[in-house]
This record gives sequence, C-alpha cells and structure tokens, in this order.
Amino acid sequence: MVVNKFIETIKETKLFTAYNTNVDAIKYLNDEDVQKLVDEFNHEDIIKRMEEYPRIIEEPLDFVARLVYSIKTGKPAEVPLKDKKELQDWFNKIKYDEERMGGQAGIVSNLMATLQIDKIIVYTPFLSKKQAEMFIDYDNLLYPSVENGNLVLKKVRESYRDDPLKINRIFEFKKGLKFKLAGEEVTAKQSTRFIVASRPEALRIEIKDGVRSFLPEIGEMVDCAFLSGYQAIKEKYSDGKTAEYYFKRAKEDIKLLKKNKDIKAHLEFASISDIKIREMVVDYILSSVNSVGMDETEIANVLHILGYENLSNKILKDSFVEDVIEGAKILLDRFKNLEVVQVHTIYYILFVCRADNPLSKKELEECLEFSTILASTRAKLGNIKSIDDLYEGLKVPHNKYGDLLKEIAEKLNGDNYKIALSPSRYVEKPKSTVGLGDTISSGAFVYYVSLLKKKENE
Repeated sequence: MVVNKFIETIKETKLFTAYNTNVDAIKYLNDEDVQKLVDEFNHEDIIKRMEEYPRIIEEPLDFVARLVYSIKTGKPAEVPLKDKKELQDWFNKIKYDEERMGGQAGIVSNLMATLQIDKIIVYTPFLSKKQAEMFIDYDNLLYPSVENGNLVLKKVRESYRDDPLKINRIFEFKKGLKFKLAGEEVTAKQSTRFIVASRPEALRIEIKDGVRSFLPEIGEMVDCAFLSGYQAIKEKYSDGKTAEYYFKRAKEDIKLLKKNKDIKAHLEFASISDIKIREMVVDYILSSVNSVGMDETEIANVLHILGYENLSNKILKDSFVEDVIEGAKILLDRFKNLEVVQVHTIYYILFVCRADNPLSKKELEECLEFSTILASTRAKLGNIKSIDDLYEGLKVPHNKYGDLLKEIAEKLNGDNYKIALSPSRYVEKPKSTVGLGDTISSGAFVYYVSLLKKKENE
C-alpha cells in the first residue's frame, strides 16, 4: 500500500533533465585487486602523492593515491582524468565487471521512466548509439530534436547521432576491505566509490542552439527540471571558449525554461575538484534554482566558498547533523531564490526550508521517506528495474541512529525554518553505491514538486 501511494502521488509529474550522461564501466574491488594496484608503485611515492592531493589524474600514480585516500577516509570522490591517449590505454587494460548508464541526467531519467511518471524529456549534448541504448525503451522517456524547424520529441533510442562516447570508470569497494601500504594495514571505513571522470575535449555542457531556441516551449511541457553535470565544465577549451562562457549559457538556459511557466528547477551538486568551477556553480547556477541537492562534503565545500571556513571544516571533520542544518540555513539566507536545501548522507536525508514553505513538515518527511526507499532498493539490488522492486527497499529497516537524528532535527526547528529529516534505510553491504545520491535527490525533488502541484490544484 505504501509503495502504491507514493507512485500514485508522482504519476502525473513531468520532468526535464540535463546535461550529463555517460557509460559507467564498473569495477568491484576486493582486497587482492587493491593490493595489486598499490604494489605496482613504490608505497612511499603513493603516500607522498596522497599528501599532495592531486585534483586531476595526469598519471596512474595520481589515481592510486586518490583511490587509497578515498578508501582510508570512507569518503566518495570523483576526480577528472586528463584527456591523454596513454592514460586511457592504462585504464582500458583494467578488466571491468559491468557497463551501465552513468551521469546524473541519465540515471535520473531512467529511474523516473521506470517509476512511470507521466513524461521525462532528457537532453544530453553527446548521444552516441551505445549511449542511447543505455536508456530504457519506454514511451514516457523522450529526447528533443529539431526537424524542419520544428521541435520533435522522440524516444531516446531513436534519437542517437554519430557522437563520441564518454566513459567514466567507477571503482566500488565495500566496508572492511583491507590491504597493506608501507607496512600499515588499511581498512575501508565505509562502502563507497571512487569515480575516474572522463572529460573529452569535444564535450560541451550546453544545450545546442537548435534545441535551445525551444527551451521556453519545453518548459511549458513540464513541471520541473533536474539539472546536473556542471562539474564537467573546463576552465579553458582549445577553441578559446572559457568556463564563464558555458556558465553564462547554463544560467540563461534556466531563464529560458522558466520563461513561459514558473517551473521548479533543481541543481544536483557534485564532487568538483576544481575550486574555480565550484565557485562558478555557486555564482551562476545555485543563484538561479529553487532547490539544491548535495552530500555533507559538498555543502561544506560551498560554505567554504561563501567564507564560512570554520563551519566548513567542522562538517568535513565531524559531519554533525547540527552543523549541516546550520549550513543549510545559511544557504537559504544567502540565496533568496532557494526554497529547499536537501542534504543526503549515509545516515539521513534532510530538507531545510523557510517556515512559510507551502508543504507541512509531515509532507516534507513523506518526500524524504520516498527517497530513502528508492535508495535502499538501488543499494540492495544494484538497480531499480520495476516498481515492484521498491518492496525490497521497503523491507530494509531505518538505521539505528534514526531516532536520535530526528530528535536533533526537531530541536532545531524554529520560527524561521522548517526542518524535515528521514533516517536512511541502511544497507550494510550495498551491491552498488553509484547513483545513490542522484536517486535520493531526484526522488525527493519530484515528490516535492508533485505535492506542490496537488496543493495548487486543490
């Protein structure tokens, strides 16, 4: 009954999502895999490179150092790969366990099509045949093209072009994984993943001019937009264009989508190693959307940009829910355009809104509970292939800290803010962690928009 109620609530919602899709090549690492990797290098060199904390992978040693750092700290990471043939060749020698849809826009559009919401219009600047085949073949999942000067929506699998293929390499590891580094035994603190993100020179995070002129029309067809992929923008390109050029266009895209209808727009933040790009996401995109989704590291990074260094460091060090809520309140105060700040961690998902938000705390909690069921289903099964799969996620209990976390959040509710928290349904040894944040964020956001829409129509 619970699942049916959730699905019934979202079924009439229409979503636009952009920009990033790719193929994920996934390697599930065991103790032996990691030991072999670190033994390819001098252990002291790995430790030294970890201290240097490379923000781009320019050689294999950078990769191994950042992977070991991620395993030691239990924190997920995404680091871009320099576009060099010899590096690609080194990574291609690794035997991957599976290939599947990657990129927030791709993951979210497949998820929402499976949940049978009314319509999903997905846009990605690269759409090769192999990429198009990663989209599920449903009638509610559409791609916008221009034919004879008219906007045409066709099934994604029928819309492919002769585009390059973007492949991200994902290295998943489970809590408890062990290996030796310079005589020290290193143990994985959490089950999480390390992403080596492909950044092909030809890729531009933009909506091409033909389709772009129809964005106001696309905005009229949907209720909301889930936007992501800005982490793939580079500071400079070989043709002379800069990050600023693409961020100005992206900001304009949001305006165009909202031109004829005031749809809700959501920014899904991401791990962004380039600080200048991170600042531009804040300046151009965070200042233009109604909702933002991030994990605790990402909110700490945003707070650092805004000048709240002490709070940022506290969140990075301790991840206390009180500090995260304080950070979310700061974002609401600084960005009057924001209605919702959503933060997801291993143990909870949180909404912080202003007190005058039209949804009640109970309704906000309903949004979050739906998203935790989606996340536990994906973690347990590796993917969500049908609505019936959600019953598996529903069987997963909330984590043991749930009552305490809810109590803390309740105490921090006040006259100016409305705070809702749902403890996560914690899967001890998840089959996969890739896409969990996107699953949580999109589920909570689409449900939020669905409830707002129902309220407006009452």
